[in-house]
Amino acid sequence: MAKGKYQEWLEPDGLTRLEGWARDGLTDEQIAHNCGITTTTLYDWKNKYPAISEALKRGKDVIDIEVENALLKRALGYRYDEVTREKTTDKETGFSCLTVTKKVTKEVLPDTTAQIFWLKNRRPDKWRDRIDTVSAGAQSAEDDPITKSLKEAADAVKKAD
Repeated sequence: MAKGKYQEWLEPDGLTRLEGWARDGLTDEQIAHNCGITTTTLYDWKNKYPAISEALKRGKDVIDIEVENALLKRALGYRYDEVTREKTTDKETGFSCLTVTKKVTKEVLPDTTAQIFWLKNRRPDKWRDRIDTVSAGAQSAEDDPITKSLKEAADAVKKAD
C-alpha cells in the first residue's frame, strides 16, 4: 500500500522545510507549489494535520516578528558603526590580515513613513485616515443622510472640474 503524499511532509525533514519556506516569506500558494499540491490541498492538510499547521505558523511567526522589529527600528531611527578594514601584511611573519583603519558611528534618522504605517496599524482608533460615522437612525454609512449629502457634494465638485 503506497503512502499518501502528505506523509513525507509529516516527517521531521518535511516539517523543517515547510517551516523554512514560511520563515522565508513564501505564501501558502508558493508553499503548496513547492510541495507539488494545490493550495486547497495544503489548506486541507493544515486542518487535518496539526504538525503541518504548527510548522507553518512557527515559520511565519519568526519572519513577522523580524519585520515588525525592523519596521520599529526604522520608525524610531538608530545608530550603527561603519567599519573600514584594509588588508595589511605583517612584516615579520609575512601573513596578511584585515586591519580596522576607520570606525565611524552613523545615524539613520527616524522615518516618518514607517511611523505613520506603524501607528495606523497599531493604533487605528487614533491614527486611521478615515473615521466612519453614522447618524442616529441610519443602519450603515451608505444609509446615512449626512454621508449621502457629502458624497453628492463631492461628486458635484468632480463634475464641475
